[in-house]
Amino acid sequence: MPVETHAEKRVVISGAGQSEVGRPSTKTALQLTIDACSQAIREAGLKPSDIDGLTTYPGPMPEPKGFSPVGPTELMFSMGLNPSWVAASTDGHAHMGAIFSAIQAITSGMCKHVLIFRTVSQATVQVQAKTSAAQSNLMGRGSTRISGGMAWNVPFNAVSATPMYALYAQAYFSKYGATSEQLGAIAVNARGMAALNPNATLRKPLTIEDYMASRFIATPLRLFDCDIPVDGSTALVLSHVDTIADLAQPPIRIESIGMSIGGFGIGLHQGDFTTMASNKAGDMLWSRTDLKPADVDVAQIYDGFSILTLMWMESLRLCGRGEAAAFVEGGTRIGLGGELPLNTSGGQLSQGRLHGYGHTYEACVQLWGRAGDRQVKDARVCAVANGGFGYGALLLRRD
Repeated sequence: MPVETHAEKRVVISGAGQSEVGRPSTKTALQLTIDACSQAIREAGLKPSDIDGLTTYPGPMPEPKGFSPVGPTELMFSMGLNPSWVAASTDGHAHMGAIFSAIQAITSGMCKHVLIFRTVSQATVQVQAKTSAAQSNLMGRGSTRISGGMAWNVPFNAVSATPMYALYAQAYFSKYGATSEQLGAIAVNARGMAALNPNATLRKPLTIEDYMASRFIATPLRLFDCDIPVDGSTALVLSHVDTIADLAQPPIRIESIGMSIGGFGIGLHQGDFTTMASNKAGDMLWSRTDLKPADVDVAQIYDGFSILTLMWMESLRLCGRGEAAAFVEGGTRIGLGGELPLNTSGGQLSQGRLHGYGHTYEACVQLWGRAGDRQVKDARVCAVANGGFGYGALLLRRD
């Protein structure tokens, strides 16, 4: 199929919004959601009545607490929305799944303007959790029964994502000779970017010496290799290309998309821990465009754990296999003046765990030229990658 006929070419990002990011916030999860969604609709030059599609990832979930406290139905009634298409998914391509679904809804003719949102309140929940039982329930694992992929992990005390991704880091270090100092460059760079972002949570400078002195959480992952729980909401408006004349700002083109599926039950029993299913997402991304990795001006890459950033960089062919650690070493090449500015909002390591949507929001801000002190000069093409279980990638560009 010629690349110009792919569905994503007929959809643009017309608006983006982000609430305050707090640790914790004084606002409720619903208030944060309304703030982000109202901003996204307003920036698109639309009214709430123009929104005829609504989706989120993953939809309202009682467990783990704070992971997804607001669903489409609650938001519809709170904002007076009347969409003809509503969806939410707890499976699939994780954070990007809602974006991919919105593209399909728009190109199938079901709607013209889709509002997408993602809200977390994990900082508030963490503050409220005072007992070991409550902490267990943070992960939704207070039950006496274990099922699914976790049945393979709990007997080995791998009850959180950290030891799971430490396996990947150990394998990567062993195969490619990567070092902790190289991995630490991801965290140090993120903190430097966050210092330039007024809506970031951790803005105090971090040196590589600070990183190396931090405690291990699961060897070789240290404290600063792990993202931080926050309260916040991010929203996007996706619109059909036929509506561009009605929009308030230049559209951001969705040049291509990539997706693949992995997960705890699959990913932790694979033969090679130096790679992920994200490779398939990267292959798909570049097969749907005439652009090349060298055309990317800025990258917003998932950093739930720093090792994921290295592996995603290779999956997106931004560097060769096994070369990401050397690429980021010292931080020069991934800084604002480098050849590939990386995670310019501070990412999940320093802005906060917005579960991937913060990266897409930052991509929009950069391409619109509104990032202030952290603006990448002449940014025209941005690669966005999200997920460590289900994987999704976007290649975004401005005209």
